[in-house]
Amino acid sequence: MNQNRTLLIQIALFVVTLLTTTITGAEWIFGRPFFFGETPLGWQEFFEGFKYSIPFLGVLTIHEFGHYFVAKKHKTEVTLPYYIPLWIGGLSSTFGTLGAFIRIKERIQSRVKYFDIGIAGPLAGFVAALFVLWYGFTHLPNLDYVFNLFPIFKQYGNDYGKFLETTPDYISIKLGDSLLFNFFEQYVATGELPHPYLYTNYPIIFAGYLSLFFTALNLFPVGQLDGGHILYGLIGDRAFNIVSPILFSIFVFYAGLGFFNAHEFTTTDTKAYLELVGKFILFIGFNYLCFSRITENQISNWLIALSVVAIQLIISYFYPTIEGYSGFLAFGLMIGRFLGVYHPPTYDRQPLSLERKVLGWLALIIFILCFSPKPFVIIQNLPN
Repeated sequence: MNQNRTLLIQIALFVVTLLTTTITGAEWIFGRPFFFGETPLGWQEFFEGFKYSIPFLGVLTIHEFGHYFVAKKHKTEVTLPYYIPLWIGGLSSTFGTLGAFIRIKERIQSRVKYFDIGIAGPLAGFVAALFVLWYGFTHLPNLDYVFNLFPIFKQYGNDYGKFLETTPDYISIKLGDSLLFNFFEQYVATGELPHPYLYTNYPIIFAGYLSLFFTALNLFPVGQLDGGHILYGLIGDRAFNIVSPILFSIFVFYAGLGFFNAHEFTTTDTKAYLELVGKFILFIGFNYLCFSRITENQISNWLIALSVVAIQLIISYFYPTIEGYSGFLAFGLMIGRFLGVYHPPTYDRQPLSLERKVLGWLALIIFILCFSPKPFVIIQNLPN
C-alpha cells in the first residue's frame, strides 16, 4: 500500500511538472503571461508550450533514469524520480521546474558504486541535450516566426534587432555563453539565427540550453553533487576533502564578486549609507551561512566568510566594473548549508578501472564545455 501511495505521488508530481513547464514554455515563447494581463494566453498557445516542456523534461527524465538503472544494476535500493514543479503566476522568470531527483534508500559503501551511479545521469542527460540542441539548430524557422510572435518587428525587417537594442523599457534575457552552445551557433546552425535577446522564444533551443545548464550544475565537482561523486571516485577521499572546499570557496567568491562595490560606501547621503550598511550586514550573514559547515569550528567559518567578503571589496575598489554572477549565490547556499561540501566516506575503496577513469575525466571536461560564467543576463534598456 505504501509503495502504491508513493508511486501515485510520483506520477502526480510528474503530471503537475509537465503542466507547469508547458505553461512556462508558452509564456517564454509568446512573451506574456498565461492567465494575467491584457492579452492572456489561450489553449493554442498552451499546446505550443509542449515544444519546450517535452524536450526539457525528456532530458531531465533521461538523466534521472540514468541514475536509476545503474543503481538497480548495482542492486542498490532506489526510488523512481520525484519531479519538482515550480511556476510563479504571470512571470516568465522560472523554468517550470526545479528539476527532479531519485532517493537512494540505503547507504552506499563503495567508491565504485558512487562513481557509477553519479556519472550515469549526467552522461545520459548530456547525450539527450546534444540531440535536442542539434534538432533545434538544424530546424531554425525563418524570420516570419519572429514577426508572427511580435508583429511590431516586421517593419524593421532584418534589422529588427536594432529595435530590441534601442527601444526604451525593453526587458529581455540573454542566454550566457558556453563553449558547447557557441559551437552549435557557429558550426551546426542552419538558417537564420535568432537575435541573442530572443533565444528564449525558441523553445527547443531554450530547452537544450537549460539542459546544458542543469548538466553543468550537476557536474560541479563539489560535495554530493554528481560531479562530487565523480571527482571523489577519481582522486579519493583525502584529496577530495581538500579540493572540494577550495572549489566551493572560489565559486562563492565569484558569485558574490561585485555584489557590493567598495566605492558605494563613499556616499554622503546618510539614509542611503545606512541602507547600504544594512544590506551589507545581511550579505555577510548570507556568506556565513554558505560557509557555516565548511569546518567544525564556527570561528573559522566566520573568518572564511569575512575574508571572502573583504577580498571581494578590495578587488572592487581597484576594478569597479568587475562582477561575478550573483545568480549562483542561491546554489552556493544550497551546497554549503544543506548538501555539504564534503563526501560521505566509503569503506570499500577499490580503485576505479581505467575505463571509469577515462569516463570520469571526460565528464569533468563536459562540465567545462557546458558551464557558463553568466548563464542568464537580464537586458534592460533604460528610458531615454
